[in-house]
Amino acid sequence: MSAATLPGGTWTMGDLTVTRFGYGAMQLAGPGVMGPPDDRDGALAVLRAVVELGITHIDTADVYGPHVTNELIREALHPYPEALHIATKVGATRDEQGGWPPAREPHSLRQQVHENLKNLGLDVLDLVYLRLGNAAGPQPGSVAEAFETLVELQQEGLIRHLGLSNATPEQVVEAQSIAPVVAVQNMYNLAYRRDDALIDTLAGQGIAYVPFFPLGGFTPLQAAALSTVAARLGAPPMSVALAWLLHRSPNILLIPGTKSIAHLRENIAGAGLSLSDDDLTELDTIG
Repeated sequence: MSAATLPGGTWTMGDLTVTRFGYGAMQLAGPGVMGPPDDRDGALAVLRAVVELGITHIDTADVYGPHVTNELIREALHPYPEALHIATKVGATRDEQGGWPPAREPHSLRQQVHENLKNLGLDVLDLVYLRLGNAAGPQPGSVAEAFETLVELQQEGLIRHLGLSNATPEQVVEAQSIAPVVAVQNMYNLAYRRDDALIDTLAGQGIAYVPFFPLGGFTPLQAAALSTVAARLGAPPMSVALAWLLHRSPNILLIPGTKSIAHLRENIAGAGLSLSDDDLTELDTIG
C-alpha cells in the first residue's frame, strides 16, 4: 500500500502534503495515557507499520506519557522519511492524577516546544497545535498571548506551521488575525457534530479539520442508524463511522489510533468503504 492508495488521498497544509488517513499516537502510552506501554516492542512495530503502509501524517503530543509517545516515535522512525510529517500539540501538562491542566504561559509554551523537539529528535516541528479549553471542551477567551508566543517560535525557525486544538470558532478567527492557521483539531464524529459550520468554513478557506475521538472517544459510537447501515454493508460500525468522516468534507483528516497492526489495517480498510447517497442520508439522521 502507498500514500496514493490510502483512503481519501492527500491534503496539503501550507507546504506539507499529507495523507488524509493519518495515525494518532496517543494510545501508545500506558493506561490513562500515562507511563510506558505494556508492549513496547508492539508499539514500535505499529509505528513502523504506519510508515510501511504509506501513512505520512502522525499526530502526537509530548504530554502523552508524558514524553512516552514522542520517544517511541523517535526510536521507531528516526531518521524520518522525507514524506513523513509529525504534528504535535502544546498548551497542557499532566498532573499526578492523570489530569490535563492548561499550561499556556509564554515560558511554558517555549519549554513544551523545546521538549517536543528534543524527544522527537527534530530541529523544527512541522505542525504545532495550540491546545485550548479543558477536558470539558473548548472554552471562550482570547488566544492572542499564547498564539503570539508560537508565532515567535515560528519566526525563530522552530515551527513550520501553526494550528489550534479544542478551539471555538471565535478563537480560530482571532488566531487567523495574528498568523495563518493550517489546521484545526477538535472533537467531532458521526454523533457529535457541533463543528459542522466550522468545518464548512475551513473547507472554503483550504484549512484542514482534524477530528479527535473520530469513533466516539472512550465510549464507542452506538446508534441504530449506524448499526443498520453497517449491517447492510457487512462492515463493522466503526468502519462506517470512519468512512463517513472522509465523505463529510474533503478537508477532514483522520487520525484514529491503535496499538495493533491488525486494527490499523482494519481502520484503513474501513475508511475506504464506499457509502451510497442512501447510506449518507441515513447516517445524517444521527447527528
